[in-house]
Amino acid sequence: MKVTRIAYSARLNPGKYAALVEQARRLGRVRSEVWQRYGAINGVGSGLRDRQVRDRWLADGIHVQFGVLANAWKETVRDAVADIAANMEAAKVDVRRAVSQRTNDPGERQRMFTALRADQWASDPFLARQMRKHWKRGRNRTHDQIVVRADKYHTAVDGWGRLWLAVPGLEPRKMVRIPLSTTVTPTGTLRLILRGGRVEVHYQIDAAQMRSSQRPCGEATVGVDKGYTEALTDSDGQPHGEQLGVLLSSESDRLKERNRRRAKLRSIANTAARRGDHAKAHRVKVNNLGTVKRDRQAARHRARVRTEIFTAVHEVVDKAATVVAEDLTTRFTSRRKLPKNMNRRLAAWTRGVTAEALKSVSERRGSALVPVNAAYTSQTCHQCGAFGRRSGDRFHCTRCGVVWQADVNAAINILHRAGDPDIALHTPHQRVKQILQDRTDRHRTRLPVQDSSPRLPLGGERTIRTARL
Repeated sequence: MKVTRIAYSARLNPGKYAALVEQARRLGRVRSEVWQRYGAINGVGSGLRDRQVRDRWLADGIHVQFGVLANAWKETVRDAVADIAANMEAAKVDVRRAVSQRTNDPGERQRMFTALRADQWASDPFLARQMRKHWKRGRNRTHDQIVVRADKYHTAVDGWGRLWLAVPGLEPRKMVRIPLSTTVTPTGTLRLILRGGRVEVHYQIDAAQMRSSQRPCGEATVGVDKGYTEALTDSDGQPHGEQLGVLLSSESDRLKERNRRRAKLRSIANTAARRGDHAKAHRVKVNNLGTVKRDRQAARHRARVRTEIFTAVHEVVDKAATVVAEDLTTRFTSRRKLPKNMNRRLAAWTRGVTAEALKSVSERRGSALVPVNAAYTSQTCHQCGAFGRRSGDRFHCTRCGVVWQADVNAAINILHRAGDPDIALHTPHQRVKQILQDRTDRHRTRLPVQDSSPRLPLGGERTIRTARL
């Protein structure tokens, strides 16, 4: 398993940065040419490979017009062809779904799936029609990246302990030396991304080499619920990543105040432009409405949030060999209209980062991740199964007469959902609600339960009751 690491340039000379920007601009033209020529059915869709594209360009002399070194445009061609192939594979997901809906014959379905996998779908009328429907021709929008092959750069440490990365420039045998803000030497193929006067060096390492990957996982089985105040709460009642809510709330409040000031300055600039004072409007925009500082602050905030979430997931895996978590890819829409400030805070809710952290850490440390259907796990009591009312961090069960800690209650429900024979991962939420309501009605009328789901959750008695109604 590979993971991506990022190193940043430190106090890079503006002249070097300008040279890298020019090189990235020219390589962006290479990407655009690849997408224009081979980004459709007759190109990569017909099985064309990057080496064939390189051979054609060398034979026809197309590469001369770009004005970059051979290795630079060849690596860019390889990268662009890989992007087109990834775009095509994304379309195949919808095509496979259409194949499953078209036929119930296992042999015919397998034949179509094999043709899709081998890129031989153009000869099949149905597959070709579906690919044309779902695979839209894309175009290149990347003009700020440079891909450097592993044997075309070198690193060195100067007398002050700074690490320097030397990459090829636009002229042969002339390297551009970039000072890095880290002492860890990048390895493998590099991707240089130029943003706001700074170079980001993206590279991949083997996850097994990371110290965190060598930590053993625990032996327990726990359920976890994602929250806002803390990153995760497990079914034992222990919170993890308790600073997440502070980070998200403080950043939301800071953005609210900053955007208010920027809106006022933008209004001043627009008023000056309408009066004909374009010099003042230009000064305000250049000195007060830039994006470099804003983007760097956003990047630092994202890094802090990722660190908090990954640390929380590591704490969970420290105690668990099996982690049961809600399926974070499913979205639920609420009928309740929330205040504008609350919507702004929830917009920064990091579902994607949490899902990535759970998957990545579990794979690297050998823990099993079990996704379950999350419908109504935060709206039912884990002890009796009845629907209740959630208010903030408290869950009120009107049947038991107990107030539970809401996130702990949801985490226990998630843990039990893994062993529920009636509620599968993709069971529609309307059906889930009906199943839960039927169980509650049977218990209320003291009829025998018709399904085989467990009634008393494992670890349910460990939950702390916060109050009794």
